[in-house]
Amino acid sequence: MAKYLLLKHYRGAPTAVNDVPMARWTPEEVDAHVQYMRDFADRLRGTGEFVGEQALSEKGMWVRSDGQGRPPVTDGPFAETKDLIAGWMIIDVDSQDRAIELAGELSAAPGAGGAPIHEWLEVRPLYGEPSTITE
Repeated sequence: MAKYLLLKHYRGAPTAVNDVPMARWTPEEVDAHVQYMRDFADRLRGTGEFVGEQALSEKGMWVRSDGQGRPPVTDGPFAETKDLIAGWMIIDVDSQDRAIELAGELSAAPGAGGAPIHEWLEVRPLYGEPSTITE
């Protein structure tokens, strides 16, 4: 088994087929999207492939060590993950092919009008985990 991160993006990925920002979805469309994600996670819990997931708030900040005292905090001018990363899921699967298969299913979550988003998901093996990548 190897663990993979399925990373959902707000921006930075190729344009999705159903490219309507969530801010313009109806409450029912948002609910349907969230329910799809919950059902997907529940199914993976049943197969033992689910590790964890979380949607992320758009709020965030940069913090770094500055020696003694309070670390500096800034809201830019960096390419901020709060503008890029919408959420993540970690799966524990038998192969890279299975990780790709599941990412494809997750990509079909409904969006505006109830149509699948067909969004791009970033699929990355977790560092230090046994790798199933052979390329």
